[in-house]
Amino acid sequence: LPLAVARAGFMAHGLALAHTHVRLNATQIHNFVRQKLDIPDDPANPAHRRALLNRLNEALESVQPVPVDFGALMGDPSTAGRLMMTVAQITKHIDNQTPVRFLIAETETGYTLLAALWAALHYGVADKVEISPLFETEDALSNGDRIVEEALRSPTWRAYVQRTGRISFQFGYSDSGRYVGQLAATYLIERLRLKIHDLLVRWNLQNVTVIFFDTHGESIGRGAHPFRMAGRLSYLSPTHVRTEFANTGIACREETAFQGGDGYLLFGTPHLAGATLATIAENLFNPLHQEGDPVYEQPVFSADFFSSISEGMQALVEDPGYAALLGAFGPALIDRTGSRPPARQSAEAATSTRLTHPGQLRAIPNNAILQQLGWCANTLQGLGAAARRHPETFESFNTSSPRFHRALDFARHALTSSDDRVLQSVINLLDPSYWLDRATAEPKAPRQAAFLTLMQDLEKLNLSADLRTMFRRIQADHLALREAWEDAPHGAPLNRALHAIRVALIERIWILACRIPFFMPRGGFNRDVMMQQILRLEIPAVLKEMVHIFPSGTVASNLDFYEPRGPREQGIYEREHREIFVPMQQMFALLREISVGVMHDIGAFG
Repeated sequence: LPLAVARAGFMAHGLALAHTHVRLNATQIHNFVRQKLDIPDDPANPAHRRALLNRLNEALESVQPVPVDFGALMGDPSTAGRLMMTVAQITKHIDNQTPVRFLIAETETGYTLLAALWAALHYGVADKVEISPLFETEDALSNGDRIVEEALRSPTWRAYVQRTGRISFQFGYSDSGRYVGQLAATYLIERLRLKIHDLLVRWNLQNVTVIFFDTHGESIGRGAHPFRMAGRLSYLSPTHVRTEFANTGIACREETAFQGGDGYLLFGTPHLAGATLATIAENLFNPLHQEGDPVYEQPVFSADFFSSISEGMQALVEDPGYAALLGAFGPALIDRTGSRPPARQSAEAATSTRLTHPGQLRAIPNNAILQQLGWCANTLQGLGAAARRHPETFESFNTSSPRFHRALDFARHALTSSDDRVLQSVINLLDPSYWLDRATAEPKAPRQAAFLTLMQDLEKLNLSADLRTMFRRIQADHLALREAWEDAPHGAPLNRALHAIRVALIERIWILACRIPFFMPRGGFNRDVMMQQILRLEIPAVLKEMVHIFPSGTVASNLDFYEPRGPREQGIYEREHREIFVPMQQMFALLREISVGVMHDIGAFG
């Protein structure tokens, strides 16, 4: 048995520990091909698309492979060139049997796929890579069939697919849910899978294995179904889609990732791992039973309902107050998520520390921050407007459609983990008027002065008006949902209590900061910079500066200079450290511990 298991692992993974998977963005592919083929036009411009596709198809017919060595790899200035040559070296020196998944993020045109194929042919590895578009934006999910068909019109692309016997697609629940909402994302992903099926039939590619690779993380906001593993698998891989592929005889390979702490959790003990694998096997090998479902029988309502959710979420994403909300405290509320920085690299991010659009933030911290702010917007926003359009049909589908009910499970869990009063308390905290009201009612002069100071510093952040407008948008949609869905659950008391304690800690940290003595600017760090950082809860960075500006103790306090010992003065800033800086550090550590508690209460273990 151990030998059989080892052989199975070797046959599945080749010489690697798992399926090798590399990734870059569409723009990096475009830049590489533009330089190599002297194609200056922008593929994103529809006016140029047909001419660009024709130009690239001509290049595909005449491309000749070039030799690759480590010197060429090290000397190539382009990201796409280096990555494709890395794949070439892997196939040459390590494993020439197992294909490498070549994932291209932000794919929004078939030109991207053909450009990647040209690069693969140029370096002689086309038959060793699975070129896989990542569909995650609203445009890509809505128009993915056009993207695929643009590639299929190319004889070279069809020959590549026939030769390798595979065609691969990836769907990102994290980013798609971030832009169109989780409930709309599941519908758009399923619809795109069905359209891909129809395209393969139309182009007579039924003999090709289709690979669907889904990424979903440890939380409802990233596409992980909140209840049983069986429901999670059925949500990611609807029976309706699998039946369509089975009926036409197209082999469909489905892959999914168990990411973050969620992955460790589900395989943490032999019993858990056995139960997880048994449930996966049950989902895969049990006969498909296609049941009648109103979602498919009444496609007009389904399309309108999920489109309304998508519109509601997209409107929220473009609301300046939403970026202000995500960026007010930003990643300061949470521990580091993964190996990549929370902010995406962009021209705007390079010139400003203030978040101006959710697209500047990565999907994982985006989701985690929403949870910490008490409102799972990427699961809930737009649902109220969609339900209000068809309240009777909404209730009917909720009780009669397994597919619809399974999607609404996300909303049920999100509502138990969300509380509009928590979100409102955060917005109040960032409102200068709130602190002015407290100053007006405060009889003690020192506290009144602190409240007025916070009011003035919050005015400089200039967040309040946008936050209030955004909150009205969220609140209106939430009230519409409550009206249409009478038995919708409410937020849990434990979660509410954790948020309340943390709001009190933030207030205490801010009030303590008002007691920091005056200091001269130090290397661009002055009082205004300090307060702006403290209001954004960048406490570790501030305390690091405070250690240098207000040193405690003397360097020579414990040294012996071999002469009669003179007096050792105690640090003149001991009181500031004892009464201000140390308590701020302790309260910030507790604030972060509460964030972990909120995550676990929601069920986000990553």
